[in-house]
Amino acid sequence: MSLEIGLVSCVKTKQNESAVPKNLYISDYFSKMRTFAEDHHDDWYILSAKHGLLDPDGPEIEPYDDTLRNASVGEKRAWAQNVYQQMRDDGFFTLETTLVIHAGKDYYSEFLPYLEDDEVEVKIPTEGMGIGERKAWYKARN
Repeated sequence: MSLEIGLVSCVKTKQNESAVPKNLYISDYFSKMRTFAEDHHDDWYILSAKHGLLDPDGPEIEPYDDTLRNASVGEKRAWAQNVYQQMRDDGFFTLETTLVIHAGKDYYSEFLPYLEDDEVEVKIPTEGMGIGERKAWYKARN
């Protein structure tokens, strides 16, 4: 049985108070990625710069300002290792899994090497696109 999982990056614009993860992020860009993930994947999760992998319906979290944009390679690598371990611990790689990453390069450049030894396919539909191009890509498909 194959399973396609969307991984949607967090965004800067958030609610001013704690919320379940899928409702914390309020930008138009996040909304487009979320809608696409909900409509096109079997399941989806959020890649949070602060918390790692988040269940969209998980416990409420407080707003935060962490980002991977200006993080060092070492910080991105530590974050990626944490996300990979969360996924491994949660059994993401026990089935024939396809991960579809909806995020900028900061969120996957150090993550992809951890997946090389796993039987998991990775797709990045907006790879190489700038933010404006990515927004247009989602708008055209939602």
